[in-house]
Amino acid sequence: MSGDSTIEDIREQKKKELQNQTEGETTDAVADGAAPADPVYVNGVDELTSTTDEYDVVLVDFYADWCGPCQMLEPVVESIAESTDAAVAKVDVDANQQLAAQFGVQGVPTMVLFADGEPVEQMVGFEDEGTLRSLIQQYS
Repeated sequence: MSGDSTIEDIREQKKKELQNQTEGETTDAVADGAAPADPVYVNGVDELTSTTDEYDVVLVDFYADWCGPCQMLEPVVESIAESTDAAVAKVDVDANQQLAAQFGVQGVPTMVLFADGEPVEQMVGFEDEGTLRSLIQQYS
């Protein structure tokens, strides 16, 4: 029994360390006024709300691992995260079916653009990088 207690203590300690690291990274990014340079993987409504509230412009990529067009869009999404002021969030529709349903996602990929915490644009299917950049620029 005491072994189980020790394992739980270690898990809690590691969890706190990871949370502190994540909070530190988020604080640094906000302090710099910059969105993360890599896509943020979101699980659940709370994480999505937190992300869309934290950054002025957020491009949310609703995707599935088995989706060919989603895989083709991956380098575009990474490039946008790296080189624009918009944050990029990724939502796996298989793991987050309720969240996908909340935003009316019926096909993947679906991109939802948030500005000031509110969804302002939604696109279904593969979009080229130029189109996505122009759309982000309108709201930045």
